[in-house]
Amino acid sequence: MIDIETYTLKNGLRVILHQDKTSPIAVVNTIYNVGARDESPDQTGFAHLFEHLMFGGSENIPNFDTPLQKAGGESNAFTSNDITNYYCTGPLENIETILWLESDRMLQLAFTQKSLDVQKSVVIEEFKQRYINQPYGDVWHEFRPLIYKEHPYQWPTIGKDLSHIENAVLSDVKAFFNKHYSPANAILVIGGNFNSAAMHQMIEKWYGDIPTGNHYVRDIKPEPAQIEYREKTIERAVPSNAIYMAFRIGNRVSDDHYTGDLCSDILSGSKSARFHENLVKNKKLFTQINAYISSGWEHGLFIVTGFLTDTCTIQMAKDAIWEELNQMKMPIENKELSKVKEKFKTAFAFQNQSLLNRCMNIAQFALMDKLEDFELELSHYDAIDNKTIEHFAAKYFVKTNCTTLIVNKK
Repeated sequence: MIDIETYTLKNGLRVILHQDKTSPIAVVNTIYNVGARDESPDQTGFAHLFEHLMFGGSENIPNFDTPLQKAGGESNAFTSNDITNYYCTGPLENIETILWLESDRMLQLAFTQKSLDVQKSVVIEEFKQRYINQPYGDVWHEFRPLIYKEHPYQWPTIGKDLSHIENAVLSDVKAFFNKHYSPANAILVIGGNFNSAAMHQMIEKWYGDIPTGNHYVRDIKPEPAQIEYREKTIERAVPSNAIYMAFRIGNRVSDDHYTGDLCSDILSGSKSARFHENLVKNKKLFTQINAYISSGWEHGLFIVTGFLTDTCTIQMAKDAIWEELNQMKMPIENKELSKVKEKFKTAFAFQNQSLLNRCMNIAQFALMDKLEDFELELSHYDAIDNKTIEHFAAKYFVKTNCTTLIVNKK
């Protein structure tokens, strides 16, 4: 059992204190209940833009990084379709500096034209480098709208179109901040070897007077069930032909997530896994092929990506992948399943040795109102047996649940 204390400030900020007496550092993790799915279809990329703007200075602190670095701390952030997460690490004796910095940018960013222009330029350059000028860079801009017809998962975190960031103005940015960045829409997780009473006092000192702000209530219609096979072919200046296949599965806290995760490891979790052994090494159809899941909070995807050899046709690639997926509907040897489980457990244990990883995971489970499940993840994997795998494959690896994107080289 890990040591967790939870409580809520009067302004609605949920606080989670995680004691780790072995840690030489402290972690301050702030998660906001806003992601790309919360954007307007004609103003996408705003959640990711704010990931950058939040480091651009607040009303009282013109530069976020300088005082943090002087205190021996580091910071970073990430945005997904579901959340935005900010984290800082540093010496425990300087944790009040981190709380001062984090609370002040929650209270009020410094909305200046200069800061907006700088961060817009950074995001625009990232968009061009990673999604326009990169081989296969625009795949998810093509693939997501094919998978999702109505749900805002249909655009990637960077945004649907470059013009949405280029045309962002200060009034748009302020409105987005006021809607989403408030104590009522955030969870603060602190990890380390701290004194609980002293930590309570510091948190109240720096966060207690921040106005509650808006309590954002998400109202997104679910994506209609997919009932037909979808396929699209595009041509790009890429090194080799490629195939992308997506199968809709359950959300991050469903049994599907855990079963799909193990299925992806059976197929491509190692050099001895089925995809590499059969399709790369033996049949020489692919130079590289992988399976993985995307952990959407509303629903997830089981994804297969493959890069074809020059002698492999698209039809050969599709047939070979379907043959492997259909084999997952057959009994799996206990030895193979046990091997995958043990490898996963080792990786899981290694990951959770990190205090930062633990704090981020605690924050996400709390935001999903599943904090009690945080320590039960391994039990979900342990409960998966051969029949569970077969049932998952039979339910989801079907043509009517499949969306395929073909990338042909010019």
